[in-house]
Amino acid sequence: MALNFQQVFDKIREIGLGARSRRENLERLREQASGLLEAWADKSAELNEKLEHGRQSDPSLRCAIPLAEPLDARRDPTPAPAHLTLIAADGSQIAPDRHAAVLYSLVNVGAIVMQTGSGLAPAIFPDSHLLFDDEIYTETGILTTEAIELQRDIAERRKLLELAKQVSGRIVALTDGPVELWGVKNGGEQDYRKNLEIHKSILSQLQARGVTVAGYVDKPGADLVVRLLEIARLSSDDQFKDIRKQHSLRGVTDRWLYGRILKGGQRSAVFGMQSGSRAHYTGDLALHFFYLNVGDEKYPSLVRVEIPKWVADDEEKLNLLHATLLDQCRMMGARPYPYILHRAHEIAVVKFKEKQQVEQMLELELRKSGGEVDEQSSKQSAKDLPGRKR
Repeated sequence: MALNFQQVFDKIREIGLGARSRRENLERLREQASGLLEAWADKSAELNEKLEHGRQSDPSLRCAIPLAEPLDARRDPTPAPAHLTLIAADGSQIAPDRHAAVLYSLVNVGAIVMQTGSGLAPAIFPDSHLLFDDEIYTETGILTTEAIELQRDIAERRKLLELAKQVSGRIVALTDGPVELWGVKNGGEQDYRKNLEIHKSILSQLQARGVTVAGYVDKPGADLVVRLLEIARLSSDDQFKDIRKQHSLRGVTDRWLYGRILKGGQRSAVFGMQSGSRAHYTGDLALHFFYLNVGDEKYPSLVRVEIPKWVADDEEKLNLLHATLLDQCRMMGARPYPYILHRAHEIAVVKFKEKQQVEQMLELELRKSGGEVDEQSSKQSAKDLPGRKR
């Protein structure tokens, strides 16, 4: 037996005993959040003043930036266009494993292009980049998982641009996850900065081609608008100086808040994004987002859609994106998710058997060519013994 189930069970019982009080406290906080949203809905100027005060205390503050629309605005969808080009890219990766016989890495990107209304089958484009020898090292050592993920994110965006250059007309380009590039914070700042410039260059080139770019965040856990409401409650300088500890609505999420407001198919107001990386995304690249209910009133399903400013400022592109995402989600039935992103993920994922085949091919080629192949670690060999389950 791997678990001490008695200890786990005791903790579960303890959790159960406190469940009712936690639920009552959360309901109280939710009621406060709803009241604050209503009270501050049309006070963007005052909110921005408070936000500026908070930004001075903590430049890395992460929350929504109110714009022209009321905080509780609701927008209905327009009909989806009959003809447009949809492009999606997703990626997966294999990080270097020191316990393996051969040290390598792999970045695999799956992309798909759909021409709606054409009757043509979607075209798929897998891109597999094997990294070996010097390619898996940086100035500080072997590539970390975070560094590989950064390479994957850039590879996804390169593929979107490559495919966008091959088509014309109205184009919507999607990735799973934020538009914002998440980077290596420990020992990889220089590499992050370099990739950030590549990322911004790709976004600018997509903008020049008139592409509607968006990042789709399913079941978002962020509290961007709720965090703004927490800041709205602050009044004294001492509270603002200690802003990182001011979480009076902790537990309330934007997903719950807008799940009450947005009917099926509706989207929220568009917000700016306040974060530590805001200084890097300026002008037409400034990050924005809105919430979208891809479910219905009985079973709301809230997602966050991230967009650059050039999309946020263009009503036609906003409406196109809104309608297209709803149309794609309906294709997946009761569990709404954009079909084209689902297909991109299927193309991108590297199965365990495929990973084994890559390693066997690499080992065979190295031995055949007189290269050196190391031994698998004893730890990994023990894990691979018959009857062992991962």
